Amino acid sequence: METLFTVILMLASVILILLVLLHKGRGGGLSDMFGGGVSSSLGGSSVAERNLDRFTIGIGVIWFATVIALGLLLAYQ
Repeated sequence: METLFTVILMLASVILILLVLLHKGRGGGLSDMFGGGVSSSLGGSSVAERNLDRFTIGIGVIWFATVIALGLLLAYQ
């Protein structure tokens, strides 16, 4: 059971990192340094951005639940 939760946590972590990197920069900071300012002028679909936000939140909830489950599982061993 511990192995299953560990695999789920690793997959969720990688997917969460990729999803966060897909988000459009909100101005300033490191996102402009790597060309975020150029791509922001192209504009984007607000529906796509909302779906990306929802998917990121969903994967974040899965990641959080897996961390809690692993913590509880290891605490009661």
